[in-house]
Amino acid sequence: MKLFLYFILFCSAVLFSSCGNTIDKPDAYGSFEATEVTISSLANGRILIFNVEEGQVLDSGQFAGYIDTTDFHLKKLQAIDQRNATSARKDDLASQVDVQIQNRENVLVEKRRIEKLLKDGAATQKQMDDITASLNTIDKQIISIKTQSGGIEDQIASIDQQIAQLSESIKNARIINPVNGTVLTKYAETNEVTIFGKPLYKIADLREVYLRVYVSGSQLPHIRIGDSVEVRFDKDQKTNSKTIGTVSWISQTAEFTPKTIQTKEERVNLVYAVKIRVKNDGSLKIGMPGEIKLLKNSSVEK
Repeated sequence: MKLFLYFILFCSAVLFSSCGNTIDKPDAYGSFEATEVTISSLANGRILIFNVEEGQVLDSGQFAGYIDTTDFHLKKLQAIDQRNATSARKDDLASQVDVQIQNRENVLVEKRRIEKLLKDGAATQKQMDDITASLNTIDKQIISIKTQSGGIEDQIASIDQQIAQLSESIKNARIINPVNGTVLTKYAETNEVTIFGKPLYKIADLREVYLRVYVSGSQLPHIRIGDSVEVRFDKDQKTNSKTIGTVSWISQTAEFTPKTIQTKEERVNLVYAVKIRVKNDGSLKIGMPGEIKLLKNSSVEK
């Protein structure tokens, strides 16, 4: 009788343990990731300063390095000298216009005098024709000078654009970190020659990471963006750490389960990727495996 009682207790314990494991079984598996940003060079030249190290935390707008801009500076100085010389030509033409305008006023005075003499018969028509021709010549000269001045203004505008472009190139030679985050990978070193578009380092904000998990088609209708879920990750060999995450993204298309997920049978199933946003106290690393348990207040109906 005692043996039978022990057997019943043993079976009950096994059954209870089995039910407990089923209840506590994770609903989805995946791995942690972060939004990684690759910072590339915006200039060509030798890296003179590069204050970046892997694992370093950088702030948005923080100075990270400097690329040699000697060539840009020399070209900018040359363009400025060219603009000054062209501007001086414009001033000279303006002075010529002023001279011609004054000549025109003088000729107009002479023309009015001849008109009076012509009425009195003291001047000839040829004198009137000559003074009119002189006036027309001056008008054409003024138009010609103003046309040249307009061309010079176009040249000055073009040079101003060159100067602005060179100033922007000099500005882009300063390596300014654009986002808050931790440097994950460093691709360049001081004194190396870089080119436009070449990666310099990779950075990610690890204060908030994402757990990408995969749910089946039967789970999909019951999980929604904004739901809170329990996120689990390894604390040690036997226990898990737990925190709360928020569903931030759900894929609209199905895919085969990634090869890193569970058994071969599960990998041939069609699943949907889901991102869980999780606050990170420093214990979560990119690539670390994780799992989720849907909470009672989530959209999944148990």
